[in-house]
Amino acid sequence: MAFFKEFKEFALKGNVMDMAVGVIIGGAFGKIVSSLVNDILMPPIGALIGNADFSNLRIDLSRVRDVTSEALGSVAELAGGGEAAAKAAEPIYWNYGAFIQQCVDFAILAFCVFLMVKLMNRLMKKRAATPPAPPAPSKEELLLTEIRDLLRSRQAEGR
Repeated sequence: MAFFKEFKEFALKGNVMDMAVGVIIGGAFGKIVSSLVNDILMPPIGALIGNADFSNLRIDLSRVRDVTSEALGSVAELAGGGEAAAKAAEPIYWNYGAFIQQCVDFAILAFCVFLMVKLMNRLMKKRAATPPAPPAPSKEELLLTEIRDLLRSRQAEGR
């Protein structure tokens, strides 16, 4: 029972709830940045380098497989079946364009997070620079002030 009580206290702390909201917003923000990269930035970059779709940049590694399989003997003969031969005939691609696109996506996302953190730090510095308002006087202080004012007024009348 103590475990569940401790978990409930942990889960209902403000920091955990703030973190959950941050993760949810971060996921949505990541989708926005992915769309910005995939739909807005990468098509013009792809057009500049001669490809309409940047993620289609790849190298066919099937030749390497074919050369090594010829040197070692036919993969189909070693496996003893047509299914292995069909699987061996599938092309193998090294998709470096998708990797580059993900790197650009990450760089943009990291830059946006940097700008948001910088803005938050600036706002926190402004908040820290303004002195806090003095606390309101307590009931005792108000009562003592009233007594002092009454004594002063009596002294002024008694002169």
